[in-house]
Amino acid sequence: MDSETKVRMVDQYPNFAALADATIEETDYRITVVARPASTVAVIAPHGGSIERRTSAIARAIAGDDFNLYLFEGLDASGSFEDLHITSHRFDEPACLAVIADCDDVIAVHGYAGAGLQVLLGGLDRGLIESIAAALAPIGVEVLTDGHAYPGEHRRNICNRGRLGRGVQLELSDALRGSSEETQVVDAIRHMLLER
Repeated sequence: MDSETKVRMVDQYPNFAALADATIEETDYRITVVARPASTVAVIAPHGGSIERRTSAIARAIAGDDFNLYLFEGLDASGSFEDLHITSHRFDEPACLAVIADCDDVIAVHGYAGAGLQVLLGGLDRGLIESIAAALAPIGVEVLTDGHAYPGEHRRNICNRGRLGRGVQLELSDALRGSSEETQVVDAIRHMLLER
């Protein structure tokens, strides 16, 4: 069973419309969009807030004042992974699709339950994957670009739905999120994007 099948089993909603019909915005979830019209880069956290810990903060830090930002955040402080998680290839929230439609580079920030300091890179933008991997190499975190459980290669994966039909799925281990290395990862990715 692949990782997308495993996640699909825990999703309560098949798409955003079903989630929106059953929940209340600003009570159960929040959507944040910060448009930077001069930028063709979007940094998104489709499983932010209480869904995947610290992914909103990481996406916000990578975007800074330079890149487009989109956050879909669970607001349940006790954790709402099962309630609000929509698998990436079925995540179709309209504001997110609008943000990434005009972007050449889309980076989707995710978290997974890993004990080591790891970054798993997936998606269809092999060039950007290799650039991120090279930027992270000096930090001392383990970076995997293939052979892991989150390849992000589905054409409808939200990271691959920008203008060029390709993007990067950035999976950060639980141990990495909130560690001292998290800031180094953010800074390295930001610097690389600003230099492109």
